[in-house]
Amino acid sequence: MKALCWEGKQNVMVKNVNDPKILRPDDVIIRITTAAICGSDLHLYNGYVPSMQKGDILGHENMGEIVEVGPAVKKLKVGNKIVVSFDIGCGKCYHCERQEFSVCDNSNPNRHLVDAMYGHGGAGLFGFSHLNGGYAGGQAQFLRVPYAEVNSVVVPNDIADEKVLFLSDIFPTGWMAAENCDIKPGDTVAIWGAGPVGQMAIRSAFLQGAERVIAIDHIESRLQLAERAGAECVNFDQTEEGILDELAFLTGGVGPDSCLDAVGLEAHGHSVTALLDRAKAAVGLATDRPDVLRQAIQACRKAGTVSVPGVYAAFLDKIPFGAAFAKGLKFKMGQTHTQKYMAPLLERVLEGEIDPSEIISHRIDIDEGPQAYHDFNVDKENVRKVVIKMH
Repeated sequence: MKALCWEGKQNVMVKNVNDPKILRPDDVIIRITTAAICGSDLHLYNGYVPSMQKGDILGHENMGEIVEVGPAVKKLKVGNKIVVSFDIGCGKCYHCERQEFSVCDNSNPNRHLVDAMYGHGGAGLFGFSHLNGGYAGGQAQFLRVPYAEVNSVVVPNDIADEKVLFLSDIFPTGWMAAENCDIKPGDTVAIWGAGPVGQMAIRSAFLQGAERVIAIDHIESRLQLAERAGAECVNFDQTEEGILDELAFLTGGVGPDSCLDAVGLEAHGHSVTALLDRAKAAVGLATDRPDVLRQAIQACRKAGTVSVPGVYAAFLDKIPFGAAFAKGLKFKMGQTHTQKYMAPLLERVLEGEIDPSEIISHRIDIDEGPQAYHDFNVDKENVRKVVIKMH
């Protein structure tokens, strides 16, 4: 089969690889019909996530048609159209039983490596390094789905793939990020990053009862899309006094009720700390560029909430934790418990409350994948969300 494979930093190739096989009795094999390139795939592309190996198949936003089922699979059948969660839960461990699927105890065979880094490792992830299990991703013609009944949702055959594909990651991620803000009626939510996750978080915040959403970015096309969803938009390249003063002005000096970091470890900015982050990361003295997290902590109102769906990899420098303590901030973060949200969010799509496909900017064939990765990495103004259509 054809697959998009990681071959090194900023090097993705289309390769012919072996088709996946049933390895566990609860596996299914799907023929991928539609997949996507996620912003977090660029963390792999740019070499920020360790333990990638040449030939690793990329992709964690996947859906398709079941073509083979393992002997223990009872609820799924050949011909079902399913969307697959990006994280992998076993369904039976302490955390999965509490719907904390992204910190599953059993799905990551390399968890001992992450235990050594973080104290406790999380779930396996599709197409996202050997630290996260070494599972093949779905930017390929076929995909093996382990614990398949836990990690998928059946969708109607007659609905367009593009309307439901993002149940695999960014729609649940934006929804959980907004949910982590603990939104009350009348609240103001500030969201850094108007990329795909930020766009889903904007829409989710309104659906959860926010009165105001302030979207912060420097890419005008993304801000225009955010504005169409009802957000007030701030281009941080155009703020004369800086983003903190702008947010203070917009909230009458109080600060947003919650601040949501949908950017993560590759933040862009012009502050002294942002420039220092970039310089240190360039020479290997830092792993992450956390300037958005600093801003979120400083901007948030007293006793407010900071929600962090943006990916961070390791150690962060110069975080104003004293400010967080003094203001009594609450923090909620982490990979998304995708499986918890897939079915209820599917209902919202089917009922017409939201159409996630509006964020798509490009549709490509798998052979165009390497160029799409390059373009996504360098042209954020025009490339927002790339969908791979399999034929």
